[in-house]
Amino acid sequence: MGDQIQFIVEKLNQEPFRKNYNLISFDSLESLQLLQLLSDVLGEIDPKHAVDIREELPEQTAKRMLNLLGILKYKPPGTAPDLSAFRQGLVTGSKAVIHPVLHWLLQRTHELKKRAYLARFLVKLEVPAEFLQDDTVADFNKQYEELMEAFKNLHKEHEQLKISGLSTAEIRRDISAMEEEKDQLAKRVERLKKRVETVQNHQRMLEIARQLRLEKEREESLAQQKQEQKSQLFHAEQRLQRAQVQLKEMQHVVADSKPESLMKKLEEEINFNSYLVTEKIPREMESKKTSVYFLQKVVAEPAMTQADITALESEINEVNAEMNQLVEKRMMKYEPTDSKFSMYRQQASIISRKKEAKAEELQAAKEEMSNLERQVEQKNSQAHELEGSEVLTEDEFKQYVTKLRSKNTFYKKKRLEIAEITAEYGILQRTEELLRQRLEATQQQLQAIEEKKGISGYSYTQEELERVSAVKSEMDEVKGQTLDNMSEMVKKLNAMVAEKKASLAPVIKELRQLRQNCQELTQERDEKKIQYDSCAAGLETNRSALEQEVKGLLEECAQEESNYRYINCMKRTLEVQLQRAKEEMKAYVSPDPQERRKAVREQYTRIILEQENLGKKLREKQKVVRESHGPNMKQMKMWQDFEQLMECKRECFLKQQNQAAIGQVIQEGGKDRLVL
Repeated sequence: MGDQIQFIVEKLNQEPFRKNYNLISFDSLESLQLLQLLSDVLGEIDPKHAVDIREELPEQTAKRMLNLLGILKYKPPGTAPDLSAFRQGLVTGSKAVIHPVLHWLLQRTHELKKRAYLARFLVKLEVPAEFLQDDTVADFNKQYEELMEAFKNLHKEHEQLKISGLSTAEIRRDISAMEEEKDQLAKRVERLKKRVETVQNHQRMLEIARQLRLEKEREESLAQQKQEQKSQLFHAEQRLQRAQVQLKEMQHVVADSKPESLMKKLEEEINFNSYLVTEKIPREMESKKTSVYFLQKVVAEPAMTQADITALESEINEVNAEMNQLVEKRMMKYEPTDSKFSMYRQQASIISRKKEAKAEELQAAKEEMSNLERQVEQKNSQAHELEGSEVLTEDEFKQYVTKLRSKNTFYKKKRLEIAEITAEYGILQRTEELLRQRLEATQQQLQAIEEKKGISGYSYTQEELERVSAVKSEMDEVKGQTLDNMSEMVKKLNAMVAEKKASLAPVIKELRQLRQNCQELTQERDEKKIQYDSCAAGLETNRSALEQEVKGLLEECAQEESNYRYINCMKRTLEVQLQRAKEEMKAYVSPDPQERRKAVREQYTRIILEQENLGKKLREKQKVVRESHGPNMKQMKMWQDFEQLMECKRECFLKQQNQAAIGQVIQEGGKDRLVL
């Protein structure tokens, strides 16, 4: 609780509140001051709530705050009795109620501002159904819903633009750059027109150029059509090759197979396809529909905060715990017969899952086989285009053999699995037959007992009578409730219709008068708009002419100003150069040696002498290096030879040591043999 209050105080002391509270002063606030503080925070989130609570009743204040907190999706802690206590505490300004609300609001101010702004436009105004029977009200309501949807779309686009990083400044810069390019292109076109007008027969040349451009475009379109027709021809040839391959395969299958095997294969395909159509695909479609429904439901809901997600996760955990408890209770109440049936159910579910898995594997294998066939056809077509023959290399043949071996082992493994499944299926069929026989025997015993007692068919008749009586009682109750509800509903509807007719009669009269006034005002507005458009067009033409004139004068002024600045800069440069020349002349003519040394000529002369002395020293050093180059190279060659000689000696020494070690090993081996 202390951390919560400290967080509230820190947030209230920052922008935009600036309350300058400390923990003691904040804790000593009265209930009215706390309510005013809460109203200020809500006013920062939604400006409509920035009011002085002394000017409104406590009930109005509580109602206003509760409405906004409901829009912001604030969830008070506790159950229904706690909710009533929460409302009461909000009216009285209780600290235990207001402090958590302030903490929740100040934690997510920016997000709540956005939510309050959207709620201003997206909280739908509920119109009673009896008012919607009026055509005008229904049209307005439909228009209102359409505008709401348009606002949703515009807000989404706005958020996407924010995320994309595009700014108005960049867009304006791009627009200005494009306008400049447009002006440059227009000027260039004008210059080219003026240059062309001086040429003889320029109209005829322009017409010929236009025809040339059209012919080039036509040539490009024809080349594109030619390319498309080539691609279509290539695809048609591929389809023809595939059809021919399929025809050969079918002929080969028909020639090598018997009608019984073909029928068996067709039956297997029909069974597999019927399983896909009746069981697998409907389940997948149902699961996809449910997932799409939940996704649409999630998208339709507003954005959830982290607190909402944690609350939902806690609810999910609670529900899962309850489900586990119920499952445990149910398992504890099972009887032995139920456990046997559960075992059979488990086996049946395991078999169904295996069946689904095998069906998916078979479908994946078929898809893989079709992909491989397409790849083979493509490779064959490429080989035919290149006029080559299909020949496997040694490595490819080895890979093919290894693949065949792996597929053979995989086939044997799957064959064993199918045999196991078939055996398990036979066991389940036998179990089902035994259970049916036991049921038939029980029924026969019951019928024999009934015949013995002289009441044959009693059990069946009793069951039918109970079922019919239960259905009849349920139908009678439903009919009675339906008739009562319908009579009450008819009475209420008649009373409401009469009341609404009486209340709407004066409103309809006023609406007719207002429609006539609206038509007159619309005509007057159209006339005024025509006058305004004509006046605005004249003013716009005058404004454009003045803008062009002002633009030309501004360009001329800018050109003259640039010329003035250039001349002024040249003048300053020449003055500086002239001043430097005067100072140099004065220093050079001056009898004082210190002043002469400051002259540029003396400085350059001194630098030239220093460079000449440095050049002499470098030439002498070069001469010494040239004289000592020969002996130094000879000495370096002698050291290299000496190094090679020492390296050769080291290698000879190592070889000698190795030979001595080998001889010693051989001698020791001979001695061992002699001993043996």
